[in-house]
Amino acid sequence: MKRNTYLLLLILISQIVLAQKNNIKKADKLFADKAYVEAAKLYEKAGLGQHVLENLGDCYYFNNEMNFAEKPYANLISTYKDSVKPVHYFRYANVLNGIGNSERADAMMSKYRGFVVDTKKFKQHLNSIVPYNYTIKKLSKNSDGDFGIGIYGDKIIFASLRSTSSPKYHWNGKPYLDLFEATISKDGMLENIKPFSKEINTKTHESSAVFTKDKKTMYFNRTSDKRVEVGEEVFASVKIFRAELVNEVWTNVTEMPFSSDQFSTQHPALSPDEKKIYFSSDRPDSLGSFDIYYADIYEDGTYGEPVNLGNNVNTQHREQFPFMAEDNTLYFASDGHQGMGGLDLFMARSYDEVYAKPINLGETINTGRDDFSFVLKEADSLGYFSSNRDGGDDLFAFERSINPRRFTVEGDVRDKNTKELLPGTVVKLYDDQDKLIVQIVVGKDADYVFNSEPNKKYKIVAERDFYASKVIDFETKDDGQIRFNIELEIESYEDAEEIIVKKDDGLVYIELENIYFDFNKWEIKPEAANTLNVLVDIMKKYPRMEIELGAHTDSRASDVYNLRLSHNRANAALEFLVKNGINKTRIKSKGYGKRVQLIKCGDDCTETEHSINRRCEFIILK
Repeated sequence: MKRNTYLLLLILISQIVLAQKNNIKKADKLFADKAYVEAAKLYEKAGLGQHVLENLGDCYYFNNEMNFAEKPYANLISTYKDSVKPVHYFRYANVLNGIGNSERADAMMSKYRGFVVDTKKFKQHLNSIVPYNYTIKKLSKNSDGDFGIGIYGDKIIFASLRSTSSPKYHWNGKPYLDLFEATISKDGMLENIKPFSKEINTKTHESSAVFTKDKKTMYFNRTSDKRVEVGEEVFASVKIFRAELVNEVWTNVTEMPFSSDQFSTQHPALSPDEKKIYFSSDRPDSLGSFDIYYADIYEDGTYGEPVNLGNNVNTQHREQFPFMAEDNTLYFASDGHQGMGGLDLFMARSYDEVYAKPINLGETINTGRDDFSFVLKEADSLGYFSSNRDGGDDLFAFERSINPRRFTVEGDVRDKNTKELLPGTVVKLYDDQDKLIVQIVVGKDADYVFNSEPNKKYKIVAERDFYASKVIDFETKDDGQIRFNIELEIESYEDAEEIIVKKDDGLVYIELENIYFDFNKWEIKPEAANTLNVLVDIMKKYPRMEIELGAHTDSRASDVYNLRLSHNRANAALEFLVKNGINKTRIKSKGYGKRVQLIKCGDDCTETEHSINRRCEFIILK
């Protein structure tokens, strides 16, 4: 009887295991097909293995169901922490921020980024440097599927899940997106809502409309109606289309030449002069996920090749929803730059056609969830954005006001030639009277931020051992609202001067002609003076440079005699430099005697070998 019971139990367990395997197999197929809602239902029945927990958490994460994503990710991290992929620490951190657990989120993001993340301190820092504060209001009481406002005269155009006739999208089980139009009521709510245009809306997704100032041309997103295989993935790409208004009908709908079946191109935005179109894309040359690009718009209606905005703006994560303000400031959403969690809104100013390091817009507009799709009526200090802070995507209006603590200068420090960041560099800020205001030693990211005041002149200085100092003057203009970004590029002595060389012993030498002394003498001969004059010029050119004068003798005579002789010779060279205007504190003289021989020939040295050993070396100390 007991044997039959064990057998029955074994069969039952086998059936359960088989059912779980079948569920995982079906769920994996749905997951690969991006049918995340249906896949999650099967993964929930499939046990707690690492693969199941990863994909189950991802199903909820990709659909912004943070409360549901927290448990599988927590189990994944606690059970399999030694083999968890880095991306799941990143996603788990965003989930925790999304549900309000910022302390635990910081621990996970610190693990992912490899340095300490402190969101509380980050917010405090932002409060002192953001240019604006925002007062926000939701535009609709009942929607959980509206986003991406485009301004079209006195109307707004936005994407929505409102279409009841649209088929269901298997990613999230909701209707496909269509474009809708509406006006804003006096109390700031959406009204007169209706589908935008039957010529534009189709049975697939449309979103992110932007219009030229004459209202006759629009650009928008549309998801491809066919799926293609790219690598191991089958997907339908998002493309940007252009349409023209002819006799009050949107027509001539044309796919942009920089769109593709092989990758997605989305979220169009126009420069103020309408000569460039900006967009987000995961093209093969992106830094990892979606990057922001632009393409020139030519007068003949053709377009230039896409140009990546570079790694000041773009990261290995998502940079999306660009918007260009009238002053050419770029606004965009990112989850790659440090933020509150999920997508945050950022701004980046352009200096000489190079974008400065972006600044997070701060906690008056950003939350632990996704905040994105920012548009601005600059003259009115009004605008709109989208957020899923309440669960689903919603539209919000904002008014912005000047943050009184907005006068800042920021940047980072890099090697002029390699462009590598230089943590540990000292950066100083001086006023116009050369009074030191503040100095910092830059950290791992080699970046700095200083507060400044309006209508004042400043000097910023970067100093680093074995590098030439960099000095940049700047002035805060008008009322100080300009946010300065000063990238400090400093050059090493070795790169700047051919006669400065780092040798195998790790020391940095100034290679000059040897200084020769008469036998048993230490007076500076005319030939030696010529050499030392070159050293004087170098030290005057680099006023922070400090050196060691090291004098060496040949191997003849006693140790005591040679030490005294070499000391006197080093001292004579030092006194020559001081008499020619070099501060004595910058020079260290040392006599080595015969202890350090270039040619180790002992008692059998030739006169030539003795003369080589009898030398004066110049080593840079800082």
